[in-house]
Amino acid sequence: MAPTLVLGRIVCVLAALMMSAACARGTGESAPPPDPALVQTAAGQVRGAVADDHRLFAGIPYAAAPVGPLRWQNPQPAPSWDGVRDATAFGPRCMQDLAGDLELGRQTDEDCLSLNVWTPAAQSGVRQEPKPVMVWIHGGSFVAGSSGIYDARRLASRGDIVVVTVNYRLGALGFLAHPALGPPGAVGNYGLADQQAALHWVRDNIADFGGDPTKVTVAGESAGAMSVCDHLVAPGSQGLFDAAIIQSGPCQAQVALPQAQTTSIEYAAGVGCADPATAAACLRGLPVSALRTPVWFYGIGDDRLSGPVTGTAVLPTDPVTAFADGAAARVPVMIGTTHDEWTLFVAFQYLRGTEYSAQDYPRLLADTFGDDAADVAERYPLTRYPNVSLAYAATVTDGMFACEGERMAQALNRDADVFFYEFNDPKAPAPEPLRTLPFPVGASHSLELRYLFDVGDASPPDAAQQKLSEQMIDYWAAFVKTGAPEVAGAPEWPAFGAGGEVMSLQPDGSRVIGDFGQAHQCGFWAGLE
Repeated sequence: MAPTLVLGRIVCVLAALMMSAACARGTGESAPPPDPALVQTAAGQVRGAVADDHRLFAGIPYAAAPVGPLRWQNPQPAPSWDGVRDATAFGPRCMQDLAGDLELGRQTDEDCLSLNVWTPAAQSGVRQEPKPVMVWIHGGSFVAGSSGIYDARRLASRGDIVVVTVNYRLGALGFLAHPALGPPGAVGNYGLADQQAALHWVRDNIADFGGDPTKVTVAGESAGAMSVCDHLVAPGSQGLFDAAIIQSGPCQAQVALPQAQTTSIEYAAGVGCADPATAAACLRGLPVSALRTPVWFYGIGDDRLSGPVTGTAVLPTDPVTAFADGAAARVPVMIGTTHDEWTLFVAFQYLRGTEYSAQDYPRLLADTFGDDAADVAERYPLTRYPNVSLAYAATVTDGMFACEGERMAQALNRDADVFFYEFNDPKAPAPEPLRTLPFPVGASHSLELRYLFDVGDASPPDAAQQKLSEQMIDYWAAFVKTGAPEVAGAPEWPAFGAGGEVMSLQPDGSRVIGDFGQAHQCGFWAGLE
């Protein structure tokens, strides 16, 4: 063999080891294009699924399994792996209550801290600029739900952004604040710490998926939106995102540490761990099936939720107070509600066999609004509504969601751009059980999600609703890209200001309205404070 050819081959071998394609070009060979299904993360290589319009990398662990001695500890780094990890299937859901779980506990596990990455389609041979990133935190009252529910292929492909959906610990495993579990003020909020760990993972790894770690929007709906409120004020979340989206977040529904500890001690006693001296070891030694039942911290009428604990190391101040004090992260915020938030929850009660009567109305108002119940009853008389369910739904929609959302927007608007919306499709597609009720659900809590994600069965959208879906995806993606929902050819969406400008998202034509506060009687609710 000629010396020059031998030397050329040696050089090629060395260059290949250095991951350079220069030598292959020099010998007339072309380097194979990179496999779009393979991505190297800090912990190891993953193989995802590639479609014509998107890529999906599912079930990637972002933290160690929170089991054994790591139960009720802050998340630890995920261990590395050898070879290529399959990332074509979603990871298990975090443990959740069997009540209301359509899967009856199947596909749940305590080892559940994984996330999914959706990207636009890879273009072979074309250098692409890094894509802005949206990190999605799911809802479910902090006791249910999972990242795998949210099919984000349309957001990624049409929006030309990267979307990350995240699992986090739920219920007692995510938020139990028993004082035996850690130092004073360092208990509870394990689920919130999981979300922070996922944001750290995004910062450290998303560039390998084509995402821009310097342009991250944290977003969520319901409990996920409440989590976003917390990240806006939590010290450990600062610097991990550049914008925020709050969809239907009851961000005032936080619980303070003393109450959370009392409730958690009672919970521990109920599962056989009453002795404070041995409670931590007892709780960590229980089979996980004994901890499916949530710890309930907050109630709205007949509905309850678990969730973050304020006055702690992770969350020193409740977010609504911090917003009012100007102590939130100064980032652009998109915030909004649906027109008929609480009809979903009265619908669930009806489907469970609870049909409210006129005699129930005073109790519901007292359970929800305490000493203000009589004033609320006078402002929302039953004679104005077709039935008790819709009357009660109107009070909670206005008092707990719409007007609280407006108040948060006003507070956040002092330090950063805020864009407010109301989703108002009175015939929004809904799952089959909600279409059989004796009263309309309307534009209820969570129904806007089907306009952004594919989230399961529902009645098919008509042409106008499909157009609204495309418009909403364009608005959301534009906000993720630029911090403002500016879309060419779509109605202009101004920032929220003194005029109370709200974008009303409607299938018959989205438009800016100025009477949101009047329609939801926000002056009345402000007077109750």
